[in-house]
Amino acid sequence: MASMTTFSLRPALRRGRTAWLLAATAIALWCAVAGTAGAATTPAFTNYPAPPPLGQDAGEPSIGIDWKTDQVLYQAGLQTLKVDFSSAAPAWRDVSSTITSLQGLDPILFTDHSTGRTFVSQLLGACSLMAFSDDDGASWTQNPLGCGIGAAADHQTVGGGPFHVGVLGPLTGYQHSVYYCAQAVVSAQCSVSQTGGAVFDPATSIYNMTQCNGLHGHLKVGPDGTAYVPNADCGGLAAAVTSTDNGLTWKVDAVPGSSTQDESDPSIGVGSGGSVYLGYQGKDGHPYIAVKRPGGTWTTSTDVGAALGIQNVQFPAVVAGDDDRASFAFLGTTTGGDDQAATFAGAWHLYVATTYDGGASWSTVDATPTDPVQRGCIWLGGGSNTCRNLLDFIGSDIDSHGQVHVAYADGCTASCPSGGTNTHTALATIARQTAGTGLLSAFDPPLATPASTPSGG
Repeated sequence: MASMTTFSLRPALRRGRTAWLLAATAIALWCAVAGTAGAATTPAFTNYPAPPPLGQDAGEPSIGIDWKTDQVLYQAGLQTLKVDFSSAAPAWRDVSSTITSLQGLDPILFTDHSTGRTFVSQLLGACSLMAFSDDDGASWTQNPLGCGIGAAADHQTVGGGPFHVGVLGPLTGYQHSVYYCAQAVVSAQCSVSQTGGAVFDPATSIYNMTQCNGLHGHLKVGPDGTAYVPNADCGGLAAAVTSTDNGLTWKVDAVPGSSTQDESDPSIGVGSGGSVYLGYQGKDGHPYIAVKRPGGTWTTSTDVGAALGIQNVQFPAVVAGDDDRASFAFLGTTTGGDDQAATFAGAWHLYVATTYDGGASWSTVDATPTDPVQRGCIWLGGGSNTCRNLLDFIGSDIDSHGQVHVAYADGCTASCPSGGTNTHTALATIARQTAGTGLLSAFDPPLATPASTPSGG
């Protein structure tokens, strides 16, 4: 709620009609601001599946949006897909680079909003193949050594943003940092590129087995250049591992009172003023999120699924816009128990929780109310388990107007949505915000309610 300013009208009356009009205008402006602050409306989402043969193998997808063009880039296995939402029916197109479309283990995509550069990484042993594009996939610069010397061999992440003030900085015309991080379960290493992804500096350890042993999530860079890598288990707590010197040194910043469960990656979003939002799966299986303001401490974690009775979640994905606005997407089910057991019978949906007041309150909606994303278990233990079809994570981003886009793999298609057995597919799908207030207040008021919501499968 906007803070109230007290206006005295007596001096205005004494100074005449002009001063009175000025005072009245000030009151009207305050009312408008107060009204806007309290006028946020709950988001609604439309689901867009990729048309075959595109996006049929989209386990653990990632998504990036070029704010210069608002083109959406979606990584689905070995395919890099461009999605154009400028017309009523979105156009999907395969724009994969040669080097990242032939082989790989873990696919990752990241788009830097302000530069428009998109990076695609495919894990290959102790390093990764990488390609980057400045024209939304029309052309690519390919890098067969897309990591720093000494990088670990699993679950890599790529991110970037402004350099923090310090000894390291850009060495070419590309002014932003690019980070590559990977892990070996009980340790993780990150390297930074000062050349826009062409060459990476040697990797630096960001934690060791005495500090953290959980999986790390996707790296994010704040507006001041601080780098954040979320981790699921640092002494039993969810944490942000941070660097304020462009990757030279790292510090573990655990959330007091938090907990961890399974192997689902936590996720971080950083607001325009540097506020950090850390979403994670708690020990009880519920979706929690904590907030840290610049110079402050972590807030008490909030269970954003409590009002809807959500008992188990997987795949947190957080994105922030304005400093007091953030979105927390995840797959969730109201069925309790061991969600990785073969006998688990829950139906999973995509949920999105949103805050417009810096985490003081959250509104959570079911973005797939008539079309479950999965029926039964979600397996995170690796190998060839039948319930391994969705793999390890989903992704989210916002466009230049602050509308949230969530990339997920749909495992429940054909007759599954109407009650049939799970198909264990991995269909590339985007839940796109098409109604409600976005995450950038400059583009308020909220969108109108869409006429229809196409099915995800």
